[in-house]
Amino acid sequence: MAQITAAMVKQLREMTDSPMMECKKALVEADGDMDAAVDVLRKNGLAKAAKKAGRETNEGAVAAYISEDGKTGALVELSCETDFVASNPKFTGFASSLAKVVADVKPADVEALLAAEMNGETVEAELTELIHVIGENMKIARFAVRTVEAGALSSYIHMGGKIGVLCEFSFDKPETASADAFKTFAHDVAMQVAATAPVSARREDVPAEIVEREKAIYMAQAAESGKPEAIQEKMAVGRLEKFFKGSVLNEQEFIKDSNMTVKSYSESVSKELGDTVKVIAFDRLVRGESDN
Repeated sequence: MAQITAAMVKQLREMTDSPMMECKKALVEADGDMDAAVDVLRKNGLAKAAKKAGRETNEGAVAAYISEDGKTGALVELSCETDFVASNPKFTGFASSLAKVVADVKPADVEALLAAEMNGETVEAELTELIHVIGENMKIARFAVRTVEAGALSSYIHMGGKIGVLCEFSFDKPETASADAFKTFAHDVAMQVAATAPVSARREDVPAEIVEREKAIYMAQAAESGKPEAIQEKMAVGRLEKFFKGSVLNEQEFIKDSNMTVKSYSESVSKELGDTVKVIAFDRLVRGESDN
């Protein structure tokens, strides 16, 4: 049996806004597993969803790069020790240059990126030099890279590098990429991803384990109602549908106009441009949420 500390109870409370004693009970039931304890609270109707609070956070920044033709793009998270360094132009400039290297090289992992060429040296050598110049430890936490053929990418950096988003769109006509209506739409969608943290762009891309986990929670909640099983199933399905509408980007209400969803916004832009514009996927990196 895992030891349940006051710090663990406090962390769970911050993540779920649930009562202290209920948090302790949930942690005991989950044998100290924080994620499982969140599920226990949710099944008991005491928590809606876990916040990101309680996770260890690092200073640093997420930087983005998109090629001139809009076909290749990258995000990179560069970590440092203090927020003072995170806003240093040398640090942010290096992060931006690093994002371009990621887009150009498309490395398999951070180790491969460190070995990639940058300004006639390796990325690792350039990073080491920056560490010596600034006098603070830094590391490449993670990155994301995308390429498209029939379509384009857009990026958005929120709060000076706290959140970085890379969105992928598909369409048929090459001229759509340079149309103002598409550029506005692409920027709006990237901002929406930053603001709402969707699980995926399309319902079919939500990982099966997430769907099963959510359904199990809703079934457990419905069982508490004491209603017949057929009604419980309908209740669970209804709640799962609500989950999709809140967590799938295309099905979300558009944050600038609640009268339309992101999908209906894309259909409106498609009609205006005489093309078929679709939101395909995205990457969203939040500073400090890396496991590294």
